[in-house]
Amino acid sequence: MDDVILETKHLTKEFKGFTAVSNVNLRVKRGDIHALIGPNGAGKTTCFNLLTKFLQPTTGQIIFNQQDISRAAPASIARRGIIRSFQISAVFPHLTVLENVRVGLQRRLHTSFHFWKSSQSLSTLDDRAMALLDEVDLGTLADTQTVDLPYGRKRALEIATTLAMEPELMLLDEPTQGMGHEDVSRVTELIKKVSTGRTILMVEHNMAVISGISDRITVLQRGSILAEGSYRDVSSNPQVMEAYMGSASAELQGAH
Repeated sequence: MDDVILETKHLTKEFKGFTAVSNVNLRVKRGDIHALIGPNGAGKTTCFNLLTKFLQPTTGQIIFNQQDISRAAPASIARRGIIRSFQISAVFPHLTVLENVRVGLQRRLHTSFHFWKSSQSLSTLDDRAMALLDEVDLGTLADTQTVDLPYGRKRALEIATTLAMEPELMLLDEPTQGMGHEDVSRVTELIKKVSTGRTILMVEHNMAVISGISDRITVLQRGSILAEGSYRDVSSNPQVMEAYMGSASAELQGAH
């Protein structure tokens, strides 16, 4: 059990008679890049919302590092080391790239809410912030206003700010959504790079990304687990191919 960082037991979420997530038993191994995939409406984002406690489960358990966190508050989840990025790039557009990462690092100084303090008090964080920017290949853009960054670089910055929170488990929600081919390749390599020594659970539609970096894949359909295993296993599973149908199924096969 020591190698399982996150586990759900019979995780279920109902909305007024509609079951969005049904009896999901998920096991994420420490150090893995674990992908959560499925057709639109499969329950992937709802699952993420349950894991980070943006939603409370109707029934079931969430176990992180062998501790039951099913009733923990979102802030408590983050303090334990489960940090999430969102589908929409969530950065401060009118701060510089460096300042964005510094905001994430403030937690280490316990000054997260001291907005009235001089920004000079945060200068002690600059070395660590620059190291994180270098890790995501943004070091040369540290003084750039974030609003001026291309979309793919904004997503890279978001990964840097997520890393600033020192996650033990990173939840990435559609990290390459809306990107061109070049940005997809860059962010995919970035995810692979920052996964060293960390665990990543990601929702992603791009099958080429999934096939290239995932250690394990869980396929959801209508809120339930349809299949699980390596990319080779799930992409050749007849039920998975049927669930994806048409073009998505062809894409699933084509990424081999």
